Amino acid sequence: MKLLLLADMLRGDKHADRVVPPSGHTAWLTSFTAAAMTFLAVFALALSLASGRLADRWGDALARSATIRISAPTGQMDAQTRAVLDVLATTPGIARARAMTDAEQRALLEPWFGPDLPLDALPIPRLIEITEDDAGYDSEGLRQRLTAEAPGAVLDDHSRWRKPLVMAAERLRLLGLMSILLIGATMAAMIILAANAALAANAQVIRVLRLVGARDAYIARAFVRRFTLRTLAGSTLGAILGMLGAALLPSADVAGGFLTGLSFQGAGWLLPLILPPLAALVAFAATRFAAFRKLKELT
Repeated sequence: MKLLLLADMLRGDKHADRVVPPSGHTAWLTSFTAAAMTFLAVFALALSLASGRLADRWGDALARSATIRISAPTGQMDAQTRAVLDVLATTPGIARARAMTDAEQRALLEPWFGPDLPLDALPIPRLIEITEDDAGYDSEGLRQRLTAEAPGAVLDDHSRWRKPLVMAAERLRLLGLMSILLIGATMAAMIILAANAALAANAQVIRVLRLVGARDAYIARAFVRRFTLRTLAGSTLGAILGMLGAALLPSADVAGGFLTGLSFQGAGWLLPLILPPLAALVAFAATRFAAFRKLKELT
């Protein structure tokens, strides 16, 4: 029903349009608010989508990988490493397993201890990297086999790391969606204030129109149409600027890590184009509500 009213209202009436001043503080306030709120909504939308991709990527990557840590005396390290690799070779669900080299382990420790870490002089455990296949493996059964074959081996399936990371990314996505709702509510509140100000400023014009037989629906329609079109224009500008800003965000090659892919990807670039029509709907509903309420006050 509101869509039909909106379509009919957009056809306009040049005589009714004269009721609303074409310029003034309400004009730029409405357009600026719509542009600014849509600009912010674009980035909130990008953050929400990127957080969803991040949660999926972290969940998939960590769910299919695990690490076995072998802590043993120097003389037993090689024997226990071979025993663990033999166990993994006969474990269903393990697609690949390999012992990390000293160079790889040194690279993992460099950010914390520097490049000159003497691995030979420190009792650093041997790490074995595991990649599971689509079917997965029985982690509890593997732990029991490792206990029997290599007492110094400990399986870490990354569950304690995966769950908090995925939960954080999911909450970040929810925060982005909540931000979009708050942005829409703020836009509606600002448009209502601007519409009330315009109606109050034209109180004398409204009284004259009533004297000559104009109905409140006719007067309200003029305000609703003008404010909806102002919002649509400002929101379109804000969406374009927001998309340009999103395109300038660091790419995966430049940022890496957590900042990977914060911009839109693929068909996601079409989503910001939905924001201007949504903003126009918000403006239509908010202005219509404000107009009829204010007209009752001016009775």
